[in-house]
Amino acid sequence: MSGQPNLLIIMSDEHAPMYSSLHGHPLVQTPNMERLAALGTTFDNAYCNSPLCMPSRMSFMTGRFIHHQDTWDNACPLRVDALTWAHLLRFAGYEVVLSGKQHFCGPDRLHGFQEQLARDLHAELAHPVFDWSEGVIPAQQPWGALAEAGPGRSTEIEVDDLAQQRALDWLRDPARADRPWALNVSFIAPHFPFIVPQRFWDMYPPGRIDMPDIPPGHLASLHPVYQRLRAMFGFVDFEEELVRRARAGYYGLISYLDEKIGELLDALEASGQLENTVVIHLSDHGEMNGEHGMWRKSNFYEASVRVPLQIAWPGQLPAGQRLPQVVSLVDVVATMLELAGVEAPVSLDGDSLVGLLKGQNADWKDEAFAEYCGHGVTAPMAMLRRGRYKFNFSLGDPPELYDLQGDPGEFHNLAGRTAYAEAEADLQSDLLSHWDPQEIEARVRRSQRERILLESLTDSAWRGGASRPFAPPEWRS
Repeated sequence: MSGQPNLLIIMSDEHAPMYSSLHGHPLVQTPNMERLAALGTTFDNAYCNSPLCMPSRMSFMTGRFIHHQDTWDNACPLRVDALTWAHLLRFAGYEVVLSGKQHFCGPDRLHGFQEQLARDLHAELAHPVFDWSEGVIPAQQPWGALAEAGPGRSTEIEVDDLAQQRALDWLRDPARADRPWALNVSFIAPHFPFIVPQRFWDMYPPGRIDMPDIPPGHLASLHPVYQRLRAMFGFVDFEEELVRRARAGYYGLISYLDEKIGELLDALEASGQLENTVVIHLSDHGEMNGEHGMWRKSNFYEASVRVPLQIAWPGQLPAGQRLPQVVSLVDVVATMLELAGVEAPVSLDGDSLVGLLKGQNADWKDEAFAEYCGHGVTAPMAMLRRGRYKFNFSLGDPPELYDLQGDPGEFHNLAGRTAYAEAEADLQSDLLSHWDPQEIEARVRRSQRERILLESLTDSAWRGGASRPFAPPEWRS
């Protein structure tokens, strides 16, 4: 066996970390996240680099921001010649395998992985191209995911169960001792639909579920970006019973996912591989879960853009450690490569967390960058979180500045206030120094026009000048 550790990457979909017992939620039970925390390090301020499935995952696969590779939205696949960490680990002698979702739409469904053990359900879906020139088109009916919340089995559950079983079988195979390996087990849970097996639904009776924290008058004063997002997705003022059932389903899906984390740790222990394996648990983005009157993701509120992140290597990295520094998923890519002894031949947008994990990086940058160029908006958006402050920029809209230490709920926009002018100016200057919203807007709009034209040549329903269909709010990815 070489000195290279194995890598087990456990990736969930749409899990906001504040909905877990590990991060202090009084209801949501996540004992295996707590178990993993005891084995390694939990990051309390980790962020995705784009709060939407495919852009976030493609950024994670390459360690690069989406504007560096034009993966703007869920209909914009990664280039087939893009270099991923899967390619780099294979070049270093690793066996690199995927089980479950990585949202690889397009002609390449592996992007460096040698094998897909299970099924990538969301990669099988037809993803519409949204045209910013049409503006934000309001939904014709309320978002349907709340009405369908409840106990049961969905296709998503079947797919996740398959991904788990195939991953467990692969881990238990004696052939794993032959060479270092990297296994990315990726689940759809706790992504909607909010349908969960009965035993997990029974853990969260709707009558005991907490409601979103929405102060009186807050929704009427939401930033224009969020007003448009609410209209586009059909986020109406849902009845309390529907909200409680949806949140109960979401909590159940989190505990369902947590059980799978435990089963994977059990398989490592039983096969004697735990001490030679770096375990990384993360998610692609969060879920608003009704906060600020919104569901899904696609914005820079904490519940949408912050993600769980845990890294453990028993006996080699500190155990039981909580770190408050601000980090993001591109940093995780740099970390994985350093732990595997791999030097990237291309520039990465992240920095390795190894020094921080070992307490040797006192000058950590303490910042995270995220951007959004998907549906529900008509211009680029970006976020820069540094220390206690979060600055949000939306082209054509007023800026936002939040003090997450004094206002963790993000109810008070401090942008434009004299007392915070210096912080706002510094963050905006640093953000715009490497991110040009006008240039990015032009690239996104050009990409949308080109993709719509290409699709019109292959979809007979759009020929003859027919207007492009609008995706209904029930569209699931």
